[in-house]
Amino acid sequence: MAEFVRSDPSMWEAVFADPSVPLDRSVVRQIIDDQRRPSRRWLYPFAMVLSRVLVTLIRILKRVLPFRWMPLGAMDFLCVWFLRRCVSPDAVDLLLRHFVIETNLVNFIIRNTPVDMEPVRLRPESLSELGDQAVVEHDVNVYDVLIALDVVPLAARDTLDFQQLDVPPLDAERHRRRLLRLDIQTALCFMNIPFSLALSSEEYRRAVHSMRFDDSFLEILAVITGDDHFRHWKLAGMSLWMDSNVDVPRMVYRHALVCEYAHAQLVKLAGGQYPRDTAVEFD
Repeated sequence: MAEFVRSDPSMWEAVFADPSVPLDRSVVRQIIDDQRRPSRRWLYPFAMVLSRVLVTLIRILKRVLPFRWMPLGAMDFLCVWFLRRCVSPDAVDLLLRHFVIETNLVNFIIRNTPVDMEPVRLRPESLSELGDQAVVEHDVNVYDVLIALDVVPLAARDTLDFQQLDVPPLDAERHRRRLLRLDIQTALCFMNIPFSLALSSEEYRRAVHSMRFDDSFLEILAVITGDDHFRHWKLAGMSLWMDSNVDVPRMVYRHALVCEYAHAQLVKLAGGQYPRDTAVEFD
């Protein structure tokens, strides 16, 4: 009897090769490299617990002392400084990319429905543009477009407007010396702390709940385009489930991936194939 040969495949190689992933190969490589950072393996488990404990304590205390503990401008300054000095350029690039991609999705819905709303302009190309309450605006745009859709019919379109599905060159300030090069998930754990300090209890709850609308956006995109692919990425994150006591960094990371998948599908619908060779820089 022939001896059974057991292979020793690489998980990362299989993830990169997975033909069902609709993302550009260079972006997939960037995501994989970020996940393989030492900080993701060794620091993230502790950062996740620390962030969860501190944010929970802050939210409990804010029920007794319900005022803004930190100006929004200070939050912006701290987060931009942290991204410049402590987060890897790849992670910063992925974060900037997410802001652009979510704006592209919001604007696609605006342009392909009869909503009375101008396309949003939040497409930061550099770290400095993440100031001026970009995080708050990012969440508010989701709510604004959903509320605007309440008074218009939602139906498939014969002709779709695919303009502004591009991702411009992004400046992650790769030239700048960094004290640390954290991965994106560990960075989100630490950034969640000043968010909870600066945002009011209602603003923080609104920001967290905005990610519950991922399934809503996927359903809206499926209806507008007539393409069921968008429904495949839903995870029963029903918007009527009002619970902000969640693992926020984990939700943000999944939210970003959902947006990437949906955006790639729109690019495919516009051009007939998935993007494969977008230029991207690596650390």
